[in-house]
Amino acid sequence: MPKYPDYLSTMTCPCCASTDIYFWSEDRRRAYYACHQCAVVFVPTHYHLSPAEEKAEYDLHENDVQDAGYRRFLSRLLTPLLQRVPAAAQGLDYGCGPGPALALMLEEAGHHCAKYDLFYFPDQCVLDQRYDFITATEVVEHLGQPLEALDRLWKQLKAGGVLAIMTKRVIDQAAFKNWHYKNDPTHIVFFADRTFKWLSKRWQAKLDFIDKDVVFLTKQAPD
Repeated sequence: MPKYPDYLSTMTCPCCASTDIYFWSEDRRRAYYACHQCAVVFVPTHYHLSPAEEKAEYDLHENDVQDAGYRRFLSRLLTPLLQRVPAAAQGLDYGCGPGPALALMLEEAGHHCAKYDLFYFPDQCVLDQRYDFITATEVVEHLGQPLEALDRLWKQLKAGGVLAIMTKRVIDQAAFKNWHYKNDPTHIVFFADRTFKWLSKRWQAKLDFIDKDVVFLTKQAPD
């Protein structure tokens, strides 16, 4: 039996809007629910931080754009992406944070990369442009309305364009209980392999699981 039936009666999945939700897990901080349709695991809204609290958490991050270790981390997405985009491509680093290292690395590789971040680079104009690629590294797990945000990004991609996402993926309930990734209070939605398969079907996209936390979705050219 679900542990919190009152919540379940009003809850919808933030990724696919299904009402087929069930209790997944809990810890001393909050409870987690999952969606039967798309397999997303999420935190109910009453546990979400306020915008001010959320930004305070991000301000604690120290992602130095010249840090060699951080660059190696980002290269697990960057290297395969560079093999898939045309020369001098136009891209967007979505949710780049205060230190947009990936955007810098893409520009060093000869590409143009616009930057957007709700708190640090909030220029909405870049969300009205079209791009050859869009990156979202360690971003989607922070989104209160992931489908709305991702659908918008998908519309911004040109035919043949790549949406490159880095986020750690849910494996199962046993692993989730001891998963450090869920302990960040700004992490409120967790994607599984099946979530990305659901998105690829929705968008009729080519899906590639690049690494354990890197996924590419490629927009197919029209027939």
